[in-house]
Amino acid sequence: MRVGQAGGYSAAFATMQSLGLMPMKGEQVRPIEAPAGVGKGTKVVVLGAGIGGLVSAYELKKLGYDVTLFEARERPGGRNWTGRKGTKVKFVDGTEQTITWEEGNYQNLGPARLPSTHWTMLGYARELKVPLEVEINTSRSTLLQNDKANGGTPIVQREAINDTRGHVSELLSKCIAQGALDAEVTKEDRDRMAAFLKVYGPLDNTGKYVGSDRAGLKVAPGAGTQVPVVDVPLDMHMLLDENLWSGLLYEEAWDWQATMMQPVGGMDRIPFAFAEALGPVVQYNSPVTEIRKTAKGVRIGYTQHGAAKQIEAAYCVCAMPFSMIKKIPHDLSPEFAKVIDESTMAGSYKIPWESRRFWEQDYNIYGGLSFAAQGPSPVWYPSSRLMHPTGIVVSGYMEEASDPAFLKMTMEQKFAASRATIEKLHPGHGKELMNPVFCGWKHVEWNEGSWIRSYGGGPSGYDTVIQADGPIYFAGDTISHIVGWQEGAALSARRAVGMISDKVKTAKVAVPANAVSA
Repeated sequence: MRVGQAGGYSAAFATMQSLGLMPMKGEQVRPIEAPAGVGKGTKVVVLGAGIGGLVSAYELKKLGYDVTLFEARERPGGRNWTGRKGTKVKFVDGTEQTITWEEGNYQNLGPARLPSTHWTMLGYARELKVPLEVEINTSRSTLLQNDKANGGTPIVQREAINDTRGHVSELLSKCIAQGALDAEVTKEDRDRMAAFLKVYGPLDNTGKYVGSDRAGLKVAPGAGTQVPVVDVPLDMHMLLDENLWSGLLYEEAWDWQATMMQPVGGMDRIPFAFAEALGPVVQYNSPVTEIRKTAKGVRIGYTQHGAAKQIEAAYCVCAMPFSMIKKIPHDLSPEFAKVIDESTMAGSYKIPWESRRFWEQDYNIYGGLSFAAQGPSPVWYPSSRLMHPTGIVVSGYMEEASDPAFLKMTMEQKFAASRATIEKLHPGHGKELMNPVFCGWKHVEWNEGSWIRSYGGGPSGYDTVIQADGPIYFAGDTISHIVGWQEGAALSARRAVGMISDKVKTAKVAVPANAVSA
C-alpha cells in the first residue's frame, strides 16, 4: 500500500510480484467468489454503460441477478469510443463535428491500447470472441523534436537511444580503466563490466564509441560494391537535453511495454460485444435523473423517449463519471457526496487527421509515437491498415489545461497548432492533413472529463468511495488505482459484484429456512 501511494500502480505491481503476492505471468481471471445463482430473485440496476457498467451488468447476469442497465447515449462504451465515418462528436456547448473520413479508417477517441499486463480485459476479449491485433506502441523509426535542440531538426529515436548508450558506455569504461570504481567493484567484476560495455556500447578496441549501425546508417548496404557506412554519432551534450528525453522512456513504464494489443476494427468492438451478450438488459437513450435510497434498496429516476420513469431495485452499481453524478439529485451519504462534489476531472484531448500515409511511405514509420517538446504532442501513428493509401494520424494527445495558451484557442487555432507539430516533425507534410476532429473530453456530452484528477474529501476521499453507501456501490476506473485504463474499470466492477453477492449471500443465510414471507 505504501509503495502504491508513493509510486502508483506500476510500482505497486512490481513490488507485489517481487514479494510473490502476484503472478509474474498472465493468468485467466479467477471467477468472482459467489455461488452460482446467488442473484436469483434479486434486482440490481446499473448506471452507465461504460466498461465499468458493462462488466458489472455482465457478471451480475451470469450470477442470476435481475439486471437493468441505463445508458444516456445511443451506444455502449462511454469513453471507449471509436470515431468513424458519420460519427458525431457533440460538446455540451452545442458544438458538433461530423467525421467524414474514408470508409474503413477509424480512430479510438478514448482508450486505444490493451497492455499485455491487463489480464482482465484481455480475458474478456477472449471470452467475448473479440479478435485482437498488435498495437505498435513504439518504433525506433519515430522522431524526437525540440525547438532548442539540434536546431529544431528532429532526431530519429534509434539514433538517440543507441548514441546515448554508446556515450554512457564510453564514460563508464573510462571510469573503470582509471580505477574510479575500484572501491565499489571487484577486479573480476570490473573485467566483466569492461567486456560487457564493449558489446553494450558498442565500443571499439580503445574503449571509445565511434558510432554503430544500431543507430542507423549513412549509407545502407546494397548490391555490388555498396557497403554500409555508419553515421557520425549525435553530440552527447544535445542528447542530454532533458526536454528532448521527456518523451523517450515512455515505453519503459510497466503497462506500456510491448506487447500492446488492440481490437481489430476499433476499441469499441469490446463494449459492443458486451452489449450483444447483455441484450435487452441495456436501455439506451435513458439518462438518469435521480438516485434515491429506499427502505428496500434504491429508486432510480430516468427519462426514456421523453417520458419520466422510475425503477426500484435492491442494489445499484453506479458507474457514471463523478462529473455527471454531481449534477443529479441524490441522497448519497454526506461523506460520499462530499468526495464526488469536490472531485475534479482531467481534460485530455486527441486531434486525429486523415492523410496520405507519408509517415510510412516517406519515413519508414509503422506505428509508434513521435514527440515534440513544444506544442500539441505526441504524434501517434496508426497500427491498423498498414500499407493502405490513407490513414488516421493523431497530432496531439495531452491534457488541455496543461497549456494555458492552447486552452484559450478556438477550434481552428487548435487545428493549426496540431498541424504545426506535424510540420516540425515532417516538414512539408502538414499540408497533406485533412478532415481534423477535436475530441476534448472535458467538453464531451455525458462525460465532461477524461478521468479523475483529484478526489474530494481530502486524502481519504478514495477510501470512502470504494466502500458501499448502503445499497449503492460504485464502479469505474475512478474506483481503482488504475485510473484512465479499462482494466481499472473492469476490476472495480468485479469487486462491486463480489461485494453485492457477499451481502446477498449473508442476507439469505440470515433468513430461517422455514420462514414464511408476508
